[in-house]
Amino acid sequence: MKRAVYPGSFDPVTFGHLDVIRRAADIFDVLIVSVLNNKEKSPLFSVEERVKILEEATKDIPNVQIDSFSGLLIDYAREKNLHVAVRGLRAITDFEYELQIAQTNRKLSNGNLDTMFLTTSLEYAYLSSSSVKEIASFGGDVSQCVPDFVAKKIYQKYGIIK
Repeated sequence: MKRAVYPGSFDPVTFGHLDVIRRAADIFDVLIVSVLNNKEKSPLFSVEERVKILEEATKDIPNVQIDSFSGLLIDYAREKNLHVAVRGLRAITDFEYELQIAQTNRKLSNGNLDTMFLTTSLEYAYLSSSSVKEIASFGGDVSQCVPDFVAKKIYQKYGIIK
């Protein structure tokens, strides 16, 4: 059985993330989408909220499981017996950053964790969670960036009624 993990902050999950999730789910028998609890960031949504949002957003993809973790990805992957991490790439700048992380993870895992890169579909290449939050914080329309139920939750966090 081919299994992989797609780790990330997903704060919030975007159509770009969902594109990568759907495509990776077509490649692997089981895809675990795992929310990173990054203590260095101040997220808009708690880990628990992000897990629930991802569960709702991926409920129609039967081989996707949602989880969360803290610490190093290599430790999480070892604990779950996972040997492939999936990462999405929007631009060359993403690749430079992600390549360094992938090489570090491979080295620290003694070759037990490989990274597979999926380029984001062109219609989502501009998307980032940060830009979605910024647009929403000013009351802008994020309907082309995230599912409707996610947009409502984002606006609620900013106290914006739409």
